Amino acid sequence: MTTTALPPLTKKDFQTDQEVRWCPGCGDYAILAAVQAVFPELGVPRENFVVVSGIGCSSRFPYYMNTYGFHSIHGRAPAVASGIKIAHPELEVWVATGDGDALAIGGNHTIHMLRRNVGIKVLLFNNRIYGLTKGQYSPTSEFHKITKSTPFGSPDHPFNPVSLAIGAEATFVARAVDVFQAHLKDTLKAAAAHKGSAFVEILQNCNIFNDGAWTGLTEKDTRSEHVMQLEHGKPLVFGKNRDKGIRRKSDGDIEVVPLGNGIAESDLVVHDAHHPRPSYAFLLSHMEHRPGFPTPIGVFRAWDDLPRYEDVINDQVREVIAKKGPGDLNRLLRAGDTWEVK
Repeated sequence: MTTTALPPLTKKDFQTDQEVRWCPGCGDYAILAAVQAVFPELGVPRENFVVVSGIGCSSRFPYYMNTYGFHSIHGRAPAVASGIKIAHPELEVWVATGDGDALAIGGNHTIHMLRRNVGIKVLLFNNRIYGLTKGQYSPTSEFHKITKSTPFGSPDHPFNPVSLAIGAEATFVARAVDVFQAHLKDTLKAAAAHKGSAFVEILQNCNIFNDGAWTGLTEKDTRSEHVMQLEHGKPLVFGKNRDKGIRRKSDGDIEVVPLGNGIAESDLVVHDAHHPRPSYAFLLSHMEHRPGFPTPIGVFRAWDDLPRYEDVINDQVREVIAKKGPGDLNRLLRAGDTWEVK
């Protein structure tokens, strides 16, 4: 018997017949295009993909991906996705979520999914606002941000999603930008290749309710001065002329230094995304909050030595079955004390 090889998947294979209902100019379009372009390159059958979402503009994502999917409830996408991955570890499970969905009502689900190292890929769309409900401040909105729900300015200091993920000891943490398409696609591929939990913050614009959320990073004339791309094994360099870098201080902190006048790239921090401890990556995640420091993008941490939660659970189940035999649900339900209700 001969078999016929299936034609390779293309971006079109992951597009649906659903009308894409985001506001014209929304950064979600760029993220959708990048994901649909990357999925065919992963060598995974289309029927093995599952896309799960919660509630928000980003959570329409499963409708536009020609894969299996769930549009679940607010903040609970990590819990639904964890159940899928535990029951079927062979599936590629991706979560599309927003800064409000994942970090407010869903914050607890997010951090526990990450600390457990469930083999799920989380794409957090961060536009610093609640877009679906028309412009209230979110957990990532800037301090003193004026919105419909904070007319005199937000009293909250914002979450840093990357710091939060690293603090939960996620084994893969990265940041990308919606309009940096080549870099975004490379970041998605790196997340897909990771065995455990992968958390990718994607900075994106909401041109209706928070236009210009990341203008300082995306404008062509200024991006090289304000953005630093992390590359494993390479020194931390940025600037239009690549004339600035990050150096370790004697107290263990970091500082921005100009190159030249006795300071060379060999004096700078060499990025180590594979460091087993998260403290170094956490230090990098706070750079953009300090005057004169750039915003890092790329992979902060990629450490593959922690077992996946679903593997531990399924190994445990197999061990118990081997010792005690298969379970009997009917017997379990009738075990212990029972009552007859009349």
